[in-house]
Amino acid sequence: MPSPELRSVSVRLDGRASIEHQLDIHVLDLVDAKENADISLDDVLQGLKYVTEYRIKGGKMRNLDAPLMERLLEGLLQNMGHLQGNLLRQRPTAEADIAFVLFGEFLEEVDEFRQAVNRKSATDLRHHLKIHRRCQPSSTDEQREDCAGVLALLIRHCPQHDWRELVDSDEHDDVEKLMREFQSKFEHPAMPLAEKVLPPQALYFDKNVVQLAEMFGSSLESGLSSDRIADLTFHYGPNKLPTPARESPWAMLWTQVTDFMVLILIAAAVVQYATDDAKAGTVLMIVVVMNVTIGFVQEYKANKALEALLSLTVPKASVIRDGKQEIVDSSVLVPGDLVVLEEGDAIPADLRLCEIAQLEVIEIILTGEALGVPKSTHTIRKRTRRLPLGDCKGNAFMTTTVARGRAKGLVVRTGNNTEIGRISSAITAAPKRKTALQIKLAKLGKWLVALSVGLCALIIVIGIAYKQDTLDVIKIGVSLAVSVIPEGLVAVVTVTMALGVVRMAKRNAIVRKLPSVETLGSVNVICSDKTGTLTEGKMGTAEVWTSDNALFTLTNSTDMDPHVGNVRIGKYLPLDEALRDPKNTTFDDESRREGRDLTKELNEMPSHLFASTMVSSLCNNSQISWDEESKSWKLIGDPTEVAMIIAAQKAGFPREWFHDTLGLKKIGEYAFDSDRKLMSVVYEQTEGAGDLQTVFPAKASFVFCKGAPEGVLAKSTHYLPPSNPDTKSPLSFLQNVVAETMSDEFIELVSHKASTMASSGLRVLALAMRRVTPAEAADIIEAKKESAAEQQLTFVGLIGLIDPAKKGVLESVATCKRAGIRVIMITGDHIATASAIARQLGILDTSRAATSRAMKGYEIDLLSEEQLAALNPFPVVFARVSPDNKLKIVKALQSKGNSVAMTGDGVNDAPAIKQADVGVAMGISGTEITKQAADIVLADDNFSTIVHAVKEGRGVFDNIQKFIVYLLSCNSAEIFLFLITSICDLDTPFTTIQILVANIFADVPPALSLGIEPHESDLMSRRPRSREEAVLSIPTALLVMAQGLMLALITFGVYMISRDHGVDGPTSLEQQRSLAFMTLTVMQLAQSFFSRSISQSTFTVGLWGNKWLVGAFVFSFGAIVLATYIPGLNTLLGLTDIGGPGWGIVVACVAIQFATVEALKAMHRAWSRIAAIVGRDGGLYTEMAEEVRV
Repeated sequence: MPSPELRSVSVRLDGRASIEHQLDIHVLDLVDAKENADISLDDVLQGLKYVTEYRIKGGKMRNLDAPLMERLLEGLLQNMGHLQGNLLRQRPTAEADIAFVLFGEFLEEVDEFRQAVNRKSATDLRHHLKIHRRCQPSSTDEQREDCAGVLALLIRHCPQHDWRELVDSDEHDDVEKLMREFQSKFEHPAMPLAEKVLPPQALYFDKNVVQLAEMFGSSLESGLSSDRIADLTFHYGPNKLPTPARESPWAMLWTQVTDFMVLILIAAAVVQYATDDAKAGTVLMIVVVMNVTIGFVQEYKANKALEALLSLTVPKASVIRDGKQEIVDSSVLVPGDLVVLEEGDAIPADLRLCEIAQLEVIEIILTGEALGVPKSTHTIRKRTRRLPLGDCKGNAFMTTTVARGRAKGLVVRTGNNTEIGRISSAITAAPKRKTALQIKLAKLGKWLVALSVGLCALIIVIGIAYKQDTLDVIKIGVSLAVSVIPEGLVAVVTVTMALGVVRMAKRNAIVRKLPSVETLGSVNVICSDKTGTLTEGKMGTAEVWTSDNALFTLTNSTDMDPHVGNVRIGKYLPLDEALRDPKNTTFDDESRREGRDLTKELNEMPSHLFASTMVSSLCNNSQISWDEESKSWKLIGDPTEVAMIIAAQKAGFPREWFHDTLGLKKIGEYAFDSDRKLMSVVYEQTEGAGDLQTVFPAKASFVFCKGAPEGVLAKSTHYLPPSNPDTKSPLSFLQNVVAETMSDEFIELVSHKASTMASSGLRVLALAMRRVTPAEAADIIEAKKESAAEQQLTFVGLIGLIDPAKKGVLESVATCKRAGIRVIMITGDHIATASAIARQLGILDTSRAATSRAMKGYEIDLLSEEQLAALNPFPVVFARVSPDNKLKIVKALQSKGNSVAMTGDGVNDAPAIKQADVGVAMGISGTEITKQAADIVLADDNFSTIVHAVKEGRGVFDNIQKFIVYLLSCNSAEIFLFLITSICDLDTPFTTIQILVANIFADVPPALSLGIEPHESDLMSRRPRSREEAVLSIPTALLVMAQGLMLALITFGVYMISRDHGVDGPTSLEQQRSLAFMTLTVMQLAQSFFSRSISQSTFTVGLWGNKWLVGAFVFSFGAIVLATYIPGLNTLLGLTDIGGPGWGIVVACVAIQFATVEALKAMHRAWSRIAAIVGRDGGLYTEMAEEVRV
């Protein structure tokens, strides 16, 4: 049963029923506006204001439906109490003022509204009316006058309420002043006269076009008068879309500089300069400049590459003003203008169509669907002001294109109020959102800062306790703070993501914003547009069923090259058997899978396929031609007809063959229209043309017809019977065939076949023909009636067309499922077609509860965001959706903790793409505004590229986590080492400059190499990471602490041996520090090999798989050795030769380190097994096998 919100309502065009219908629509929205952010309260109130002004005020309608007035009163009271301003000077909002005035006007005009007000208590009225807020000295003159009018009417029509009961007691003085000021108003109660009210901008699909023209002061013949344009432009504004904001280079640079981790490094550098350690401060600033430069250059280049933002406004429009048709700039159009549309025109504003001739409009930019949409002028009576765009048959929308036909339409919405304008406004208004990685790194940075401050304080306390020099203690504290901060972290994260960008670019994924690389790896839901993303975005002929029960399939049906692809045929039941059992599908599936290719020779062509090809190519106005200049195939015409022409070419008999070889010439046509759903043409065989014209009598004529199966069947009296096996060629069959009379059994068979094809997502058309004499052909043309041609037809067959799935998408969806990623299809197409494609791709599976649900757009309108999010199971197919629906779906998924990627190509996808955690736009078919809203652009428009991008994103996070574990393990070793020596009241084992050198040379190059570590083999078999999962989980943080403590204890032991006894006798502090420095730095370099996997054994991962890491080890180790032995440099750094025994100690320490790390990894693996068994990371959607991976 249809929803009451969408139930059609039969009403008269004029009178009380019409007014009540208009009010009912607005009241529904008025009540829902509080809960539904998609409804503009101002639009609803302006609509009510217009209806009141012209249909009710002045005594035009004293009585209206009482329950309707009750609901209207509730809606107005609900919205007239909204306040703005500070606590001391609160005043009503503009919308509240309009609701207040409407309350007064209905109180003055409508008896039933007064009765409803009288049933309200004084307390309720006082609470909602807030009269005291409208009569303050600070209130505007209009508010005070309106307040006086309403109060006076209440005193007259609600005598049971004293006015003092309707106002707060401490505000009585202000009201008394108001009553004295407007004494005449209280003597003669009435609302102030309103200024002239112009119609609000709306689609008006429920309005009669003649009345609509009168509303706007226009005419369906002469349009608007020129002298009204200036006033209308002042009121409605220019017909321009909002200009998208562009981020300046300075803003990009500021974003990089104000990154939290960068600010930490700058603060650390300032502290170094403040303590007279300029060398350390300079090194830190170099790191800052390197990181900011890399991030800025990447974002700047990406923005430059996509800077050609599409101007969606239509430059010119053909408009009728003062009875004259003229070409004007579309920006000067105003509501009420009469626009003329011709084939190929871009529509300059939102229109209510008032006159059409075979009009079809391509609305792909809004709905994502490439097929032309037939339009009509019919009024649509619905109990709502909001319809899915695909159902607005009487409207044409700005920036869409006329595919065929012509029309006139009244402008009803301009600029920001158009459908495209609202989408553009939503895009430009959407705030920038930080990615999960940015948030996690910011949290990590804050934690490190807190730890840094705490350790500084601890060191100072310890130093004071040991009565050490205060300045020395502060320097030691600063050194320890520098140890806490991993100077290379930000640079390594940035470079690793930049390298991921390069790798993704090689796979045709262009990344506009660096952090999006990692975020894509955490995605657990991909919301994808259907047309052009999951499918090819162009129609192709999938199969042809002919009246002898043969089933033909086509390969490469969307490729315009006639030499690519073939027609195939398999086994099929004889017609007589099929007529006995129409539902017998024996051989159908086998025919689709295992058919054989047909030759393109005339004498070997099946007769019925030839007849179908004849109808498909001749009852057709599209064209395909080879363009020498661009070296590509060019097509003109409706996508459905183009697909039929391509099918005829692949069968070997294009339209040119019938023209040139058979000598057929079109002499008449009855164009397709949406009412009869048929198209028919009349052909005759010309004399002296073609090589084979003699097969038919001279001047032989034919009627060819195509259209909806039910329409063609209704006009058919016969069908082509099966051909005789002895038939030499299709031409001789057509010349001699005696058509069979249509029977109920045959109609049942056709109906079943058409239903089966439609349930597979095919757009089904029926084909028919009729052979007539030259005289009959002349009569058909002269009659100028479709019925003259479309009668006594011979049914030929059915042709099924589809926008097929892209190659590789099925496998990509399966990969997503294995990776625990849910794929959701969101489309403007019909639910049957969408569901069929979804089943083919494995997105919709009725046997599984989690993937069994599909939903229509109007059903989404009836749900709040919270209600949509609570659906269980959550739908995996959404059809006939609007841009607002898409945005609501993404928000609902995010509210449940999902990390959402949204893909698409049309402007209709742009708001949802910008809202999503990762927005993915199509590079070829995508509009420029969609690309601007996206984080990632697919250069090849291939959904499969997303899967590679997800894998890359997972790998990037995996590698980021590896080098964070590596960096923090190394830096925590320095922290523990400093703490131990401070507690023991020993000299610090390193100087500040040595700490920085160790962090930069021993940490950064290996960490960078870990950033390009080859992906682990099970990467796409893991569950998606939770959005809330920290960069360092508890077990990983414990691993970091354990590894850091291990490195610190080993280094401390070496430092104490060197300090107390020495290796070759007593040593200086410089020698002691040199040995400790070399021990820790070499162990840190070795740790990079052990960090190639967080949990897997080094024996499993190996040492040499990452050549860059080997090179980084050689570079860093060589740099440390050179820093130790080059004169001058070693003096600057305070290093000296450690000798042969010292190097022996270093090697022994690395061996101890290796054994300890292997033991720690074994414990980490054990914890992971336990976590997997008890489901610590459960709750996420996944279709992976539930395994415990060791």
